[in-house]
Amino acid sequence: MTFKMKLIIEDLGKYYRPERWGLRHFSLEVGPGVLGLLGPNGAGKSTLMRILATITKPTEGRVLLQGHDIVRSPEVMRTVLGYLPQDFGIYPHLNAVEFLGYLAALRGVGAAAARRRIDDLLELTNLNEARRIPLGSFSGGMKQRIGIAQALLNDPQVLIVDEPTVGLDPEERVRFRNLLSELSGERIVILSTHIVSDVEATATDLAVISHGQLLTHIAPEALLPSVEGKVWEWVVPGADLPALKGKYVISGTIRRNDGLHVRIVAASAPHPSAQAVTPTLEDAYLHIVAANRPGTAS
Repeated sequence: MTFKMKLIIEDLGKYYRPERWGLRHFSLEVGPGVLGLLGPNGAGKSTLMRILATITKPTEGRVLLQGHDIVRSPEVMRTVLGYLPQDFGIYPHLNAVEFLGYLAALRGVGAAAARRRIDDLLELTNLNEARRIPLGSFSGGMKQRIGIAQALLNDPQVLIVDEPTVGLDPEERVRFRNLLSELSGERIVILSTHIVSDVEATATDLAVISHGQLLTHIAPEALLPSVEGKVWEWVVPGADLPALKGKYVISGTIRRNDGLHVRIVAASAPHPSAQAVTPTLEDAYLHIVAANRPGTAS
């Protein structure tokens, strides 16, 4: 029988003074695969990640891993967790082998086992040829890959990565997405991001969060019908864009010879000359966030 991890988040809340909730009434059930946690900056994603990683305690609610409350018994999570925070730091004068060896020792991994594991991880993250180069000279993408390597040192059953592709160039972003997909399998992988294409490329499930609350938990492809017949392309003068942003949900703009091609999410055509177009996951995401934000047309 295959052993499957289960993570249950029940009515979770985190209160920050003065009178601000970072999370409120947040409930979610997560199993093996890649969960894309998608939301705007400031939506509460990092707060949730820190609670799941047992760095921050919630104000209310609980998190259960295999039926165990991780707030009361944080070691239940910590022994199976790999975590790449948004503000992951390095020791710039250490090389990749020295850095991972140091972290492995801190986590109680034996020297022989650590050497084998480090070799495997450097191969997995395509850093083998850079194993003796000081981390301070690594590119942004290489630093993110060493971050994933350290998160995988203990072969975790729960892997949490918070905004992992911010600042990466397109090639590094694609490489990182592919790596996350390869790592899923029987693991629970939680990818927190505000970049829709990261979720579209890797996630088996999608949770959209805004203002600290869960808006939907759904398969990415199942979200598309919510904007069927609601996405339009309209060619306008560039000077009209600020006014349109105040009136509609704009999911994209492309400047061409005939003017500015604006992609608009709206229940009806914004103008007789606007043409209906095929919706994307980003259209659907922006639609659901806008529909739950007071004062914004959807």
